[in-house]
Amino acid sequence: MSKKPFYITTTLPYVNSDPHVGFAMEIIRADVIARHRALTGHEVFFNTGTDEHGVKIYQKAFGEGENTQKFVDRYVEKFKNLKDILGLSQDIHFIRTTDPHHISAAQEFWRRCDKAGYIYKKNYKTKYCTGCELEKTDTELENGRCIIHPTLDLLIIEEENYFFRFSLFGKRLLDLYEKTPDFVVPNSRLNEIRAFVERGLEDFSISRLASKMPWGIAVPNDADHVMYVWFDALVNYISTLGWPNDTANFEKFWANGTPVQYCGKDNLRQQAAMWQAMLMAVGLPNSRHVVIDGFITGEGGLKMSKTLGNTVEPIDVVKEYDTDALRYFVCRELSPFEDGAFSLEKFKEAYNANLANGLGNLASRTLKMVADNTVTIDWKSVEDISNAVYSSALESFNIKAACDEIWKLIQQTDKLIQDGQPFKVVKTDPEKGKEMIQALGKNLYIIARMLEPVLPSTAETIKKLIKEGKTPESPLFMRK
Repeated sequence: MSKKPFYITTTLPYVNSDPHVGFAMEIIRADVIARHRALTGHEVFFNTGTDEHGVKIYQKAFGEGENTQKFVDRYVEKFKNLKDILGLSQDIHFIRTTDPHHISAAQEFWRRCDKAGYIYKKNYKTKYCTGCELEKTDTELENGRCIIHPTLDLLIIEEENYFFRFSLFGKRLLDLYEKTPDFVVPNSRLNEIRAFVERGLEDFSISRLASKMPWGIAVPNDADHVMYVWFDALVNYISTLGWPNDTANFEKFWANGTPVQYCGKDNLRQQAAMWQAMLMAVGLPNSRHVVIDGFITGEGGLKMSKTLGNTVEPIDVVKEYDTDALRYFVCRELSPFEDGAFSLEKFKEAYNANLANGLGNLASRTLKMVADNTVTIDWKSVEDISNAVYSSALESFNIKAACDEIWKLIQQTDKLIQDGQPFKVVKTDPEKGKEMIQALGKNLYIIARMLEPVLPSTAETIKKLIKEGKTPESPLFMRK
């Protein structure tokens, strides 16, 4: 029986500066889930890309005296390079919101919303956070500033814009949350978005005057306006599947598959409410899961973000350590759903304790015993993983819990060596000693299989060495 097609997407980061470790966390975690689903027999469509419109990008390019298109082209390459830097699945799809197909898809989405009666025009005045690219009510401010971007001044926008009738979708959204209690993961975020909707929804602006902010997708039949960045960018989740012209992948992965969106907690409203209402407006199926990451915090506990300028670049970490070291840290050392602090000191401690002295040491000792004693490992007998806790954790997007299960087996296997001392037994009782070493080799192979979604390069290396009966030429984890 074939398994349901699986679709997973990250948010699209703004290309107003270099990639930082916060987005690296999001895309690595999405990659872990994509790899797990592929390994368990699902056909997978994995999407990421770049969000290239909006006032933040326009202002940054203007400030640097550069043509906006050239500015975004330059930064897009840095995000494309993440595929190799972060060890991402090689068949990952990459969409740009300046692609001609996406532009036409966003305009068609607008037309369908308009035809259905969900778009209108009015004058308004609002407080606007350029960091969030969102309008803010007084209840969302602290000391007159955005809670998420407290160092940024709010803009006061007063003009005539097009609006989306968000206020009409409250009941339908609440029904969606009621019918699919695992729609937002974790449950605490579902409660949060439900409370937001229950307080009553307000229509939101979906355009900007082109005379003030020309860098955007033109509103159909009104050259004086460009689309508001969120209305444009959210459509990428289906435009990347070929919608509306070539709908084969859309039907397979979105309409009849399991569409999953990964995002940070500052995207909860946009992903779990605004986008869902937009889909309802044009009669398209809703997402299946919206998975919410916490923030990676820097100095002073502030969210690590490009806007605040307190970021760590993933390429710097990978250059000093390696790709799998970074993947390990964001998958196991940080909470899967709540905020977590990142510092190079914490990273080094985790690297030494759990990779170099943990997994790396166990693999080296076991592989040496296997090679030195010409022990044959029947690795095919342990090819299938039957760890229910591990599988269940990945199915529910709790990557840390899955990693903890792997490290539990690492510790158990290490204890077998410490307690049984097979390296001594094999000298006095070769048959018994080889049986003990064979058991260790099988455990190591199971560990490698479980590591495949999380640390793909390391997993492949260990599996190859077991099959060839060889020891690693150098330590598996060694700083560069």
